[in-house]
Amino acid sequence: MMLRRKFPKALCIGLTLVVAANVLLVFFPEGTFQNLILGQLHKKTSLPESDGGVIKRISDLEMNLQLLKDSIKLAKKDQEKVENPPAKESKKQQHQPHKKLFPDSPLFQQWGEDLSEAHQKKAEDLFQKFGYNLYLSDQLPLNRTIPDTRDSRCLQKTYSSQLPSLSVIVIFMNEALSIILRAITSIINRTPSHVLKEIILVDDFSSNGELKVDLDEQIKLYNQKYPGLLKIVRHTERKGLAQARVTGWEAATADVVTILDAHIEVNIGWSPSIMGIMSASRLFLGEIGSLDGGMLVYGGENVELSLRVWQCGGKIEILPCSRIAHLERHHKPYVLDLSSVMLRNALRVAEIWMDEYKYMVYAAWNVPLKNSGINYGDISSRKALREKLKCKTFDWYLKNVYPLLKPVHSLVGYGRMKNSLDGTICLDQGPAPHHTPIMHNCHEYNPQNVYYLLTGEFYVGPLIAQRYPDDRCLTDPGVREQPSLEPCSQAATNGLHIYWDFQQGGAVINRATRRCLEIKRDPSGTYVPVLQTCTTQVWAIQHVLGNWPSQNGLIPKKI
Repeated sequence: MMLRRKFPKALCIGLTLVVAANVLLVFFPEGTFQNLILGQLHKKTSLPESDGGVIKRISDLEMNLQLLKDSIKLAKKDQEKVENPPAKESKKQQHQPHKKLFPDSPLFQQWGEDLSEAHQKKAEDLFQKFGYNLYLSDQLPLNRTIPDTRDSRCLQKTYSSQLPSLSVIVIFMNEALSIILRAITSIINRTPSHVLKEIILVDDFSSNGELKVDLDEQIKLYNQKYPGLLKIVRHTERKGLAQARVTGWEAATADVVTILDAHIEVNIGWSPSIMGIMSASRLFLGEIGSLDGGMLVYGGENVELSLRVWQCGGKIEILPCSRIAHLERHHKPYVLDLSSVMLRNALRVAEIWMDEYKYMVYAAWNVPLKNSGINYGDISSRKALREKLKCKTFDWYLKNVYPLLKPVHSLVGYGRMKNSLDGTICLDQGPAPHHTPIMHNCHEYNPQNVYYLLTGEFYVGPLIAQRYPDDRCLTDPGVREQPSLEPCSQAATNGLHIYWDFQQGGAVINRATRRCLEIKRDPSGTYVPVLQTCTTQVWAIQHVLGNWPSQNGLIPKKI
């Protein structure tokens, strides 16, 4: 009796879908909906063998009818493009290439040759707004096959079926809707369903309109098919990436939390491997203080967490068989200049975790160790956490976790370096790959970074703080007037002269040749560095450390 009562309802719903399919096929090409609708009917309308099977199929049919309605909306947009193409051009016009409206845009360097001018403009506008190729993303299916990029040896690995439950946290702020939906779809499709407990979306106060009602509607559709899987938490003010991740962790309930950026697509056999893409025991992450909510906006939170994990009794594993596609933005549209925020976050990390080695961060960012003027926030609670957890020192970290990291123990001066003849120009590494330093108008970029060691070396240019680096040392070749920059690890071995005597406000004298680094005008009237018999020229470096004496016993001063 139960079977007979339920069967007419199933037949009614099935007929409704058939009628809907035929009506749609009147207005749309046959291939547009045929696979979607008729394929579903083929699977869903076969007679069940039990009452429970009937009820489940009825439920599935109702859900698919709702999904069909939403698919119609998306398909109509694509169909309008098919039915209303631009006016046909003459054969002559068809063979003429479209004018490139944005020849210098990074977006069109390897893509977009066939786009009309109108579509070029639309694509460029979206690129400037989001920092990636949203025009292309909107054309791609959400559920798509991507290449398996794992090493062939990974295919031989097997994993236990008894895995802990998983909460996936996806954080975003003004992300594009298609990007978010593709991330969600890939997570669902490529994660074992018995492992995936929930996907938690954290919106860090987005202003993008489609991330309100439209996103809520999509979440509702996902949850109709996967009940209770998706949750969303929205900030009522901008809190930054670190705090958004904390919000997601607080909402999670599974054994393991995975924190992802929204602009990702997971591959077969994934697990996360870099910050923005990481997994952790939910309880352990809480024990060591979750993420530092005092880190603002963007940058440095990966370093902070990695140092804290190692120094406070945990470990970080890199999983080479994990593959997650991460869409790197060309630019960060939410902040025009991140450098000030990243500097502030870097100093916060150094002050909490790096002990006597914190000067390396200050030197790398070219700010004074004392009275920097940078407000890195209240760190008292994080210091107390470190004390409570009895975390190890940064010196232990260097010796046991990252022995390749080379602290510059004898650093005494760093920053821009100026000659007394002209205070508007600074010593500069010059254009790469040349090995000849130049004098250039002073600026704050790393080609003008200079580091002086009490042992006598001058490093010029970006500092690579690793063993056997390609740091370049100021060198007196001994045979010509021009100084050179040579790899420090090779210069001394090759008999080049890399050691200099220098005190703040004094001459720069090579210890071996006794020639001075000075400047003179070339035929064009530009100052250039030269090596010559010492005159009265003196030099000053921007920042000093420790008790390094100055010329004539005067206290070093900032320049």
